[in-house]
This record gives sequence, structure tokens and C-alpha cells, in this order.
Amino acid sequence: MIAKARTGLAPRLLASAILASALVLSASAVRAEDTVTLSITLKDHKFDPAELHAPPGKPIAIRVKNLNDIVSEFESSDLHFEKIVAVGKEVTVYVRPQQPGKYKFFDDFHQDTEGYLVVP
Repeated sequence: MIAKARTGLAPRLLASAILASALVLSASAVRAEDTVTLSITLKDHKFDPAELHAPPGKPIAIRVKNLNDIVSEFESSDLHFEKIVAVGKEVTVYVRPQQPGKYKFFDDFHQDTEGYLVVP
């Protein structure tokens, strides 16, 4: 009788696991669709544009292309990221949803190269 109870339990556990996985995947898909993608270029040790704009409460993906002749490090203490960007390459940095404010980012290898993310 114990063996029979265990076999009845397995399909229910499997069904529960499948349902939980589906919920997690659908939540991830919704978040991916909500992500705001911004693009910026590093050239002549300047950001172009120098100011990015994103709505509050949305996840952000910032695509950074390095057109400088040397490697750069895209960094922000305010937004808690740092990423090396090789010459001629592009990287994407993911930023969690932000509240309204002005958030500084910079090239850590050339600290006078700076820009801002503005969330109205």
C-alpha cells in the first residue's frame, strides 16, 4: 500500500514542478519585454550621447560600443556595475529598475569621460 501511495504522489509532484517552471519562465518573459534598451558609444574618450533617459521602474539594458583606440571600462558606482569594453566591441550592461534621479557613469580608465542616466 505504501508503494501505491508513492506512485500516486510522483505524478502530482511532477505536475507541480512543471507548473512552477512555467510560472517562472512566463515571469522572466514579461520582464524581458519590459526591459528598456539604450545604446551609447565611446569615441574620442567621450560618451555619445552623454545623457541617456529611461522611465522609472523598468529594467534597463545599456549597449555600449567602444570606438576608442584603447580598451575602456564602463562603470557606475551609482548603478553598481563595471564592464570592460574591448576596442571595436560592444557589451550590454543590465541595470535594475531605478527611481527618478540622475545617475553618473564613467570610463574608469579615463575618469574625465562621464555621462548620466536620467530617470524622470
